[in-house]
Amino acid sequence: MTDLEAALRRAVRGEVGFDTTSRALTTMDASNYRRVPLGVVAPRDTDDVAAVLEVCREHAVPVVARGGGTSIAGQATGTGVVLDFTRHMNRLVGIDPQARTAVVQPGLVLDRLQDAAAPHGLRFGPDPSTHSRCTLGGMIGNNSCGSHSVAWGTTADSVRELSVLTARGRRLRLGQEWSGAPEGLRGLVDGELARLRTGFPDLPRRISGYALDALLPERGADVARSFCGSEGTLGVLTEAVVGLVESPRARSLAVLGYADEAGAAEAAAGLLPLGPLTVEGMAVDLVPSTEGLPRGGAWLFVETGGDTEAEARARAEAVVRAADVVDALVVTDPAGQRTLWRIREDASGTATRMPDGSEAWPGWEDCAVPPARLGGYLRDFRRLLTAHELRGTPYGHFGDGCIHVRIDFDLLSADGVARFRRFSEELADVVVAHGGSLSGEHGDGQARAELLPRMYGAETVALFERAKAVWDPDDLLNPGMLVRPAPLDANLRFSVLPREPVDVEFGYPSDGGDFSAAVRRCVGVAKCRTTSVSGTGVMCPSFRATGDEQHSTRGRARLLHEMLAGELVTDGWRSTEVRDALDLCLSCKGCRSDCPVEVDMATYKAEFLHHHYAGRRRPAAHYAMGWLPVWLRWAARTRTAPVVNALAAVRPLAAVAKRLGGIAREREVPRLAGETFSRWWRRRGGRPTGGGDLVVLWPDTFTEHLSPSVGRAAVRVLEAAGLRVALPPTLRGRAVVGDGTSRSALALLTARRGQVCCGLTYVSTGQLDRARAVMRRTLDLMAPVLETSAPVVVLEPSCAAALRTDLPELLHDDPRAARLAARVLTFAEALERHAPDWTPPQVNLPAVGQTHCHQHAVLGDAADRRLRESAGLTGELSGGCCGLAGNFGFEAGHYEVSAACAEDQLLPAVREAPDGAVVLADGFSCRTQLERLAGVRGRHLAEVLAQRLA
Repeated sequence: MTDLEAALRRAVRGEVGFDTTSRALTTMDASNYRRVPLGVVAPRDTDDVAAVLEVCREHAVPVVARGGGTSIAGQATGTGVVLDFTRHMNRLVGIDPQARTAVVQPGLVLDRLQDAAAPHGLRFGPDPSTHSRCTLGGMIGNNSCGSHSVAWGTTADSVRELSVLTARGRRLRLGQEWSGAPEGLRGLVDGELARLRTGFPDLPRRISGYALDALLPERGADVARSFCGSEGTLGVLTEAVVGLVESPRARSLAVLGYADEAGAAEAAAGLLPLGPLTVEGMAVDLVPSTEGLPRGGAWLFVETGGDTEAEARARAEAVVRAADVVDALVVTDPAGQRTLWRIREDASGTATRMPDGSEAWPGWEDCAVPPARLGGYLRDFRRLLTAHELRGTPYGHFGDGCIHVRIDFDLLSADGVARFRRFSEELADVVVAHGGSLSGEHGDGQARAELLPRMYGAETVALFERAKAVWDPDDLLNPGMLVRPAPLDANLRFSVLPREPVDVEFGYPSDGGDFSAAVRRCVGVAKCRTTSVSGTGVMCPSFRATGDEQHSTRGRARLLHEMLAGELVTDGWRSTEVRDALDLCLSCKGCRSDCPVEVDMATYKAEFLHHHYAGRRRPAAHYAMGWLPVWLRWAARTRTAPVVNALAAVRPLAAVAKRLGGIAREREVPRLAGETFSRWWRRRGGRPTGGGDLVVLWPDTFTEHLSPSVGRAAVRVLEAAGLRVALPPTLRGRAVVGDGTSRSALALLTARRGQVCCGLTYVSTGQLDRARAVMRRTLDLMAPVLETSAPVVVLEPSCAAALRTDLPELLHDDPRAARLAARVLTFAEALERHAPDWTPPQVNLPAVGQTHCHQHAVLGDAADRRLRESAGLTGELSGGCCGLAGNFGFEAGHYEVSAACAEDQLLPAVREAPDGAVVLADGFSCRTQLERLAGVRGRHLAEVLAQRLA
């Protein structure tokens, strides 16, 4: 233990982390930069913060304050001690509805403040797209803005008072009329009044540099306002009094279509006199699909408010009339508005991938110019991109003249980094020529601080350095930011990654087969750190259960990044730190769809486990549950299911079996079916009947051995819809689809018997060699099916997802894998595509439950929604993950997290269900979790429909 660590542990009541994991989780924010800290402290209160500052000052170690870690310029990283305010100093101290103020701690997430203010008809005005995870402390440090800044300004406009600790331990209460000013600040300002009155651009989004002009006497000498945007370099915030605004009772969204981006930009300023709440812009190259948007090549999202829906709509329609547009759309439905806003809010992630899949990065994320000059600036910006042979997708706050963009810089090669520097210098000159600010929202950090002399001139930058010395004479707080900055091309986070592709098992088709590129996908926007999900969203259930960064998708990606870098995590695939962080990953695949850049942590986990345990003994659960298909087939062949069930019912025997198998003692061993699904199929004849389209029904392990009632119900419904149902062949040879017989006696003698399997349990436990063998055997069995046009209907969503994604990605060298993946349909998709004229039986009941996480992430549930609606099943299913997640919830040590995941969405939805509601759960894990934790029997949609077929 170092002297610094020991001193901090003696002085601080909060957690002190100098371990590899704690440090690795904070090496990066959402920028291009990486700096390795010495340690991380989670202070419990102001006294802890003061103690950290005192110890670090004695040891001459810098201190960096960190909130949600979503900063895009590098200012939330550091080489000393990082203060993590999100763990303890994250409370809403109080709200005064009459005064319209709130008292907050720096680690409070913005959405929690919004939730508390909403019952009073109030809200905090600024709302960055990261509102579900950014903190008030970070917003004050960066002077954040968000989409509503045309109405409610920047964070500085909402700050009333700030409680701050200086690096030398002084406790200050900052406010107007020099309140709380450190000694020497007023004298500094009095000597530079002329410069402060003339040296700062006048525009709504001027965030760059220190806001020293807020200290002018005619502006109230507002020390709190001048502190905003200082990026943790002047003092450490411990509490803030912020102003709230009245929230409109109703809102409408006018979506205005323009021919191109320049047309939208030039129109934005003209809409400001109409008093909109937002004027946001984006072009077609940022939008995955234009469905639901009016015609055009670019759009403005103009939100209006009112006391009634009619008033808000009338204002939106007035905006449409005033705008010269190609097409327009007015949306009053809140759900429709949320859907459209989600496109805009996810842009900071989706913009990191160009249309051809190549990478794009921040660095020139948020320049701002006077709104009236935005069109001309964008044209110059595009010309500069072309001159440097770069591509980017501008979007952002057009009404404030603030543009966000990710650019396809090559930050891996020396030539690419040199081009990054040249472009940055030239673009800074373009911004200044248009009267703009290098930063319009996210701060200067390391990305832009080096270029501040181009904007302000050397004398004003020298004034910034003098102001920093007044507040922090020892340069203890976040050094290298804003003043005396590190070069903009130093500390790039990509420089430590291997240059040659890493030898891996999966194909990573979206990343050119490069595991490093897959890990680079995580840019740190931290959507995985949200504490609630909207709609059917899933990501990230383990973080919501634990609140620990290492159990978020971003945290795990950071550890994998450091594993590849080899500086902090030095034992590569054998790393226990990475293994422990991945241990609570449910492999729900939610990040594959919900992460704006589609990080696929389930695949990364399987990859890691494969290498981590290569040549070594695995945990018992990997053998017990990873090989589950083998044990269940053995029980079926020996017809010992009744014996297994009887033994499992004897508690002492079950306890011993669970301990030996690495199964949580709180879990009950599922009962095996007395008759497997395929045996029932053979008993009823084993051949397709009817004259409709042929469909091959996949007998997955769970349907086959544990829930054959689901398979029987599916057969009944599919046949009622006029389809001919067959099961996959069980003989490898020239078998006829569906009956397992051969074409000739010779073929019968030479064929080998087998059973199809998607390999899911082997993949989820990282037994990828075994998974590949199982998958290849399955492809051999399915060869006759692949020669037909028959679809493959899979009832278990996790198995369908494995066939759609894991199969072709793991067997990327076998063209049959992609062919089978393309054939896979869900139960609802099969009915919709192959029996489009069939009308399902009418259930006419409310439905509750949860969309299976793999269905949400990989398969989609649009067909299921339409089928439920057609059958008269009303209501929306919840999001999240059931928490059992295949083998995860059964493994020893996972029970508490598994139950917490269920309590997040699923169990409350079921408890609040109306009388008579149908509880839908297509996944075996979901049904098991419901039965064990809620005493409720969930049913597959096929079972619900089959029951009504009488």
